[in-house]
Amino acid sequence: MKNSLASLYEKEATKKVLASLISILIGLLVGAVVVTIVGLTKKTIGLAGLWDGIRIVFVGIFCKGRDAAGALEWGFNGRTVGNMLFRATPIIMTGLSVAVSYKTGLFNIGAPGQYLMGTMASLMIALGIPSSAMPAGLIWVLAFVGGILAGALWGAIPGILKAFLNINEVLACIMTNWLAANIVTWAFDMSNFKNVTEGTKTAYVYKTTFNGVATPKLGLDKLFPNSQVNAGILIAIVFAIVMYVFINKTTLGYELKTCGSNRHAARYAGINDKRNIVLSMAIAGGLAGAGAALYWLSGNTEFYWSTYQSLPGEGFNGIPVALLAVNNPIAVIFTGIFMAMLDIVGLQLTNLTAYNEYITDVIISVIVYLSAFSLLIQMMLTGRKKKLVVEANKTTTADIPAEAETQPLDVPPEDRPDIPAEEAPQIPEQPEEGGEQA
Repeated sequence: MKNSLASLYEKEATKKVLASLISILIGLLVGAVVVTIVGLTKKTIGLAGLWDGIRIVFVGIFCKGRDAAGALEWGFNGRTVGNMLFRATPIIMTGLSVAVSYKTGLFNIGAPGQYLMGTMASLMIALGIPSSAMPAGLIWVLAFVGGILAGALWGAIPGILKAFLNINEVLACIMTNWLAANIVTWAFDMSNFKNVTEGTKTAYVYKTTFNGVATPKLGLDKLFPNSQVNAGILIAIVFAIVMYVFINKTTLGYELKTCGSNRHAARYAGINDKRNIVLSMAIAGGLAGAGAALYWLSGNTEFYWSTYQSLPGEGFNGIPVALLAVNNPIAVIFTGIFMAMLDIVGLQLTNLTAYNEYITDVIISVIVYLSAFSLLIQMMLTGRKKKLVVEANKTTTADIPAEAETQPLDVPPEDRPDIPAEEAPQIPEQPEEGGEQA
C-alpha cells in the first residue's frame, strides 16, 4: 500500500494536482479570514453572522436557506447544485479554450471576444430561423455549430497575426476583444431580435424559447428540480475528454505541443508551425464560442446586449480555471465547477447574510495569484520527495566491507595483487548439465 502511494506521489501529474488543491485551500482560508475581519468590524453582522459567513464560504453549496426561526438549514439542495452545474458549463468551455492554447505555447486572452461572437451567431440563428419552417432540434444544432464557427473564425485572427506577422497574441486578442464587444452591440442594435425596455437604451435579446429552441434537459431537471441545469454540462464534459485525447493521443496534438515548446525546432523537424499556430487559436476560439452557445441556447435567460460594451466575465474566468487545472483538460471540469460554486456562494452570502458577494472575488483573486506560483509549489513538493528518497536510501543501503572499499573495481586483472591459494575464496564446483545436485 505504501509503495503504491509513494509511486503515485512521484508522478508529475500528482504534484500538479496537489499544487492546485493547495492553492484552492489557501484561497478558502484567506476568504475565511476576510469574512472574520469584516464580521468583527461591522456591528450589523455579529458573531452569529460571522459564523454563518464562514460556513457558507466553505460549504455554502449545501445550504438550503433559513428556517422559520432564522437559522441556516443544511442538506442537499438540488436547485443550488443544478444552478452551479449550469453556471459551470460556459466556464469549463472557456477554461478549455485557454488550456488548449497554452498547451501549444499561446496565451489566449481573447476568450471574451470569442465568447461574444459565438453568442451573436448562435442567438441570431436560433431566433432567425422560424421553428414553423424547421424542427426546433435542428435549429439548435445549427445555432450550436454556428456559435463554434464564429468563435473559431474570431480566434483565428490573432493566430494569423502571430503566425505571419509575429504580432504578440496577447495584444492581438485584446484588440479583437473590444472589436467583438462593439460589433455585437451594433449588430443587435440593428436587428429585429431586441426588445427595448421602458424606452431606454437598456435592451435585451429574447430567450431562445421565444422561438421554441432550448437545450434538452435529458432528465437532469428531475435530479436537480427547480434548477436551470440541462444537457449542456454533459456536452462540456464530452468536449473536455475529446480535447484531452486530441492533445495527448493524436499526431496533430503532438505537433501542436511541439510548436508550443519550440517553434523553430518544430519547423526544423518539418512541422508547419504557421498552420499549427492558426489552428491552435481557431480551436481555442471554437471552444469559447461553444461555451457561449451552450449558455444562451439553454433558453434560461435573455441576452442584455447593451451591457456587453464591457466584456463578459465568463471569458476571463476561463483563465483562472485553466491555471488551477494546470492546463489539463480533464482537471478543467473540476476547476470550472469549483469556480461556479464560488459564484453561488457569493449569491448566498448576499441573500442569507449581511455580507456581499465581493468576498468571493477576493477568494478567486487569491487563488489565481497562488496558481501563478503553482510551479513553485510543485518544486517544493518535488524537493520534499527527493529528501524522503535520500533518507530512505540511507536507511536501506547495506554497509560495504572495508576490503571492498579499498579494492578498486577498475584495476586490470594483470595488475591486481596476487592472492595466495590458501586465502583465495573457494568457488564450488558446478554440477554438469543434466546432473543432480548433491
